[in-house]
Amino acid sequence: MTLSVLTFCLLHAANLARNSGGAPGVGIPSGGSFFMGNFFRIIREPIGQPLRRWNNEVPHQGMIRYLDFFNRERLLVLGSRALTEVLIQKPYDFTKPPQFARGIGNILGVGLFFAEGDEHKRQRKSLLPAFSYRCVKDFSPMFWSKSQELVHSLGHHISMPGNEDIDVDDWVSRATLDVIGLATFGNDFNTIQAPFSAVAEAYRTILSPGRWSQMLGFLRFFLPEWVSRLIPIQQTSEITQAINYIKGLCRQEVKDKKHQDILCPWEPHDRNILSIAASSSQFSTDDLVNQLMTFLIAGHETITAAMGWSIYEFCRDPEIQQRLRTEIRTHIPSQHFYSTTTEGFGVRGEGKFEARFIDRCTYLHAFCSEILRLYPPIPLTMRVATHDTSIMGTFIPKGTTIILAPWATNASIAIWGEDAHLFKPERWLNTKNTLPSSLPDSTPGLEEPLDNTRMNLLERHKTVHPESAYSFMTFLHGPRSCIGQSFARAELACLIAAWVDRFDTSFAVDHEKGQTQGDLNGGERYMNGVKVVTGISAKPGNLKVKIVEAERT
Repeated sequence: MTLSVLTFCLLHAANLARNSGGAPGVGIPSGGSFFMGNFFRIIREPIGQPLRRWNNEVPHQGMIRYLDFFNRERLLVLGSRALTEVLIQKPYDFTKPPQFARGIGNILGVGLFFAEGDEHKRQRKSLLPAFSYRCVKDFSPMFWSKSQELVHSLGHHISMPGNEDIDVDDWVSRATLDVIGLATFGNDFNTIQAPFSAVAEAYRTILSPGRWSQMLGFLRFFLPEWVSRLIPIQQTSEITQAINYIKGLCRQEVKDKKHQDILCPWEPHDRNILSIAASSSQFSTDDLVNQLMTFLIAGHETITAAMGWSIYEFCRDPEIQQRLRTEIRTHIPSQHFYSTTTEGFGVRGEGKFEARFIDRCTYLHAFCSEILRLYPPIPLTMRVATHDTSIMGTFIPKGTTIILAPWATNASIAIWGEDAHLFKPERWLNTKNTLPSSLPDSTPGLEEPLDNTRMNLLERHKTVHPESAYSFMTFLHGPRSCIGQSFARAELACLIAAWVDRFDTSFAVDHEKGQTQGDLNGGERYMNGVKVVTGISAKPGNLKVKIVEAERT
């Protein structure tokens, strides 16, 4: 094993100028180690941050070549022409690397996320109805009810002495877990009320691995398959048990659904992801389990990250909180907020909550869009060329690793201006690009027709930004864009609206004067004083806030 690894290291350390290196228009960042390329710079900062800086500082015409672990070449794709080729024109020429299936696939399940080619097309077509414009609207009352349950429980928590400070990730994670459980198969995990239930503990184990497990998993993404097989990377028994528990839960739900269909075939299907997927008759039991694992974990973790960054920005600018609160209380009828003086939601007895209440909150949607732009939950993703090909006329050999980095592209100075790195919800109002939370997939490769109102919103955005199709890469674009983006926007908007209506939020500790970007503290990475935790998503990991009941007039 030692000889094999040493041979691999020497081969790649000497291979400093192969493939696309030196091609016209391909930028190359300066500096770096002879043996390790830009690797140390990459691991020193929060994931995606060096790529964001290179995009704005390194001269390029749409692509940047850099080197990471033992000079493994990476091609960062940034420009609109290059992204069009990779995402729209040749989406199946660039597939997810095998390391993904071996690592993340054990957690997410080998479903839509890992399918390729015709199999991906088949699965996506069968699952699209579960994320249609109408379906997302139908989920809105559930999003709102769970959001109100979260803030009510928080209100009760802080009413007890000594509970003024809260751990954002813990509370938000439980709320998003309950939401995704209801949306996926109609099962309320009830983790808001039962934080130490078996399902809550299983998710904590899966999504919060120990330092050694994180390090070994991290190496998988830099080493080729034949080398990583030689390293004894084994999940701890706790993680394995937690994954098996969630898989068992999904399998039981699938069996119950099929049994119900046999006993009562005349009854209408429930409006949840499992029921809609099962009704397509395109998936076996194992297929359905894999799809459910994907949606349960990816859907839960990404919204937790977005909500964490939202609360972080609340704390940085109290004026944003007040502006949101004023708008929300103007457009959402008061009976739909949980009363602090009576028991229960107005939504349960005084009319159904409707998506249009949220859709009217233009500043709220601008805020959500800016959160998703500046803090994309998935900072970057990787693809591998399946055969010799080209991008913008540059030869790309088979096996070349392509990097797609929303964290970099979304903060492009060339597109967004010199203030691209600043959090400014107003930029979305100025461009008239505030999209309703329930807007369906608005990217190239759209499978569902848009109505005239939503099409006009998109056209206005394209008129303002010539490269607008790629100014917002959070959900990617084309046939492999995120199928749940409308779902995510709608859920996030409801969570933010409920939170900011109920609470004034401030930092419990002064994060602005804490660790700075690029500092290392025992291997942890910080940005603007907040630890950035990277796993399925990138989220603030040590965010402690103080909340108090917001005044009502």
